[in-house]
Amino acid sequence: MKVFSNSETFNYSWEEVSTANWRKYCPWNQKSTHVVAVDTLSRSVDPETGILRTERLITCRQSAPDWLKSLMGGCMDESQVLETSYVDPRQKTVTMVSANLTWSNLINVQETVVYRPLNEHQTRFEQSAKITALCGGWQRIRNSIEDTLVKRFRENAVKGKEGFEAVLAMSRRAFAEERERERMTLPRTTGDIRMASAS
Repeated sequence: MKVFSNSETFNYSWEEVSTANWRKYCPWNQKSTHVVAVDTLSRSVDPETGILRTERLITCRQSAPDWLKSLMGGCMDESQVLETSYVDPRQKTVTMVSANLTWSNLINVQETVVYRPLNEHQTRFEQSAKITALCGGWQRIRNSIEDTLVKRFRENAVKGKEGFEAVLAMSRRAFAEERERERMTLPRTTGDIRMASAS
């Protein structure tokens, strides 16, 4: 088993991050073109805790090394991941737990991501993944498979931060523009309210 871990700080509030998280794979993110589909399977709110639980099926398309394709005996260009997320508005945490569905009899990938506030204007991102090759054979082969996936996680972590930063920036701009539109359409003073009522 190999372990990958990563942490980042986003200069955005937890409220901004937890909202933009649902847009992470939208067209604003030019770094996530490998994600070809995101399907929501279920969504519910615990009435006691207020925690929002969501299950999503994420389909990705990324080419695997030729040696790994030949070893697995098939096409590995498309894979599916089951993501279960928990948004806790009281504790101010977003926790996402993911597991691979594709090739799960040969490779087990368990990933956990947590967003929590660092202060009013910053949010901490913590990511960990456990990668285990379940295929039989030499330890050297299992190590090679695990090392390849750790390398892929490391590459995606860099792209993921850049892409999410773009989504956060666009979200902040979109919300600011919407607030400005609302401000412009509302009567500004008591006199404006009276004039609007008279007309």
